[in-house]
Parts: sequence; structure tokens; C-alpha cells
Amino acid sequence: MNPEKRRSSRRVPLLLAGLAVIAAASAGCAPADRQAEVAAKGRQVMPFDLDRTMHRFTKTGTGGLQTVTAKDPADARQVQLIREHLTEEVTRFGEGDFGDPASIHGGEMPGLRALEAGHDRIDIRYAEAPAGARITYTASDPALVEALHAWFDAQVTDHGQHAEHG
Repeated sequence: MNPEKRRSSRRVPLLLAGLAVIAAASAGCAPADRQAEVAAKGRQVMPFDLDRTMHRFTKTGTGGLQTVTAKDPADARQVQLIREHLTEEVTRFGEGDFGDPASIHGGEMPGLRALEAGHDRIDIRYAEAPAGARITYTASDPALVEALHAWFDAQVTDHGQHAEHG
């Protein structure tokens, strides 16, 4: 093999390894413009201040917990707005209305269509939490659990600094 081909053939694995590192580093991270768009849409749907609150999505074997809390537990207004909003969302989700997440994240959000179709097979419950509230999602159908997990992942990715895995 001539020396130029040998150098070139050594570069390909290095290039592929570099691309794999970049892909792994960016996996689960929406571009900043996407996160800004989601934040702007979220401000139209959610009455609380995204910068003063945190969304936490905790996956479980049967679904998961969505918790929203005020960053400052003494911020009574944010706590009240969180609780009012999540109370309304539980009612909507229980009826198969996932319009709020769709309007924020788009109708093709991972897991969304399966949750709408299977809403009557998901136990969706509201509970107050310190400095906020939580929604517990429980399903016995593995496909719905998978849809919930995909939906949680999409929210964490899209919300960026305003959300985290629990």
C-alpha cells in the first residue's frame, strides 16, 4: 500500500471516533434555538415563571413522576401557580387531552400519540409536593410505560435548564 493511502486509512477510524464522541456529547441536548422556542411557547401555556421553577421527570418501572417546584420554597405565588396548573393538567391528561405539551413541544413529540390513545389505561394522579406539586403516571402496559419514558426524555431535552431527570 502506498504511504498516502496508509495515512488516509488511519484517518478514517480517527474521524469516525471523533464523530462518535461529538454525537454522544450532544445526545439528549436540544439545540439552544429549540430550547428557546420551547421556553417561549411554555410561557404561553404555563402560568408560572420557568426561570423560577424546575421540572423534574423521574422514570419508574410503571411510569413516572413529574414534579414541578419553585426554586425558592418561600415563593408562594409560584407554588400556587404550579399547583393550579398541574391540577388542571391531570384533568386534561385523564381525558386524553395532551394539547398543552403538544402546543409547546409539537404534535410529533415522542410518546405523545401513544399517551393520548392509551390515556384510559394510565392512572394519572395529582399530589402537592414541598414548594410545588407532582403528577404520578402509572401504567401496566409496557408500551405505555415506554411512551411515558420517551415523553419524559423529550421534555428534559427540550426544556434544557428548566428541567432535569429525577
